[in-house]
Amino acid sequence: MATYCLIIQLIQNSRIKIGKSGEMDFKKGYYVYVGSALNSIDSRIKRHLSKEKKLFWHIDYFLNSPNSTVDEVILERSPEKWECNVALKISNKGTPIDRFGCSDCKCRSHLFYFKTIEAAKNACLDSFNELKLEIEKIKN
Repeated sequence: MATYCLIIQLIQNSRIKIGKSGEMDFKKGYYVYVGSALNSIDSRIKRHLSKEKKLFWHIDYFLNSPNSTVDEVILERSPEKWECNVALKISNKGTPIDRFGCSDCKCRSHLFYFKTIEAAKNACLDSFNELKLEIEKIKN
């Protein structure tokens, strides 16, 4: 089991079709996506970093935009699922994109907007530290 944050840069304001949710407008800036994997976290991260994939999850559509790039991945590996706890902590620091990436839980969102990369990274690191999670970073 692992919980991860993708730090994503959107280089310009974009209208992106997000699966069945339809087109959504996103502001230029930085986004944090919180996800988890029951197993194969390395494969999941590799999939997120690839532009060549079948579009399945909300985040797949967002990452498929030519205007988005993953800057960094912050993750923890443990037997417990921390995804919603991390998302809740980050929601206090960023702007939630309502109902994005959380169709299987009661969270408001698992995608959050930040104006700067520093704010996005600090929100992730602070949430992991507050929850006493061991941090692993992967640069893209």
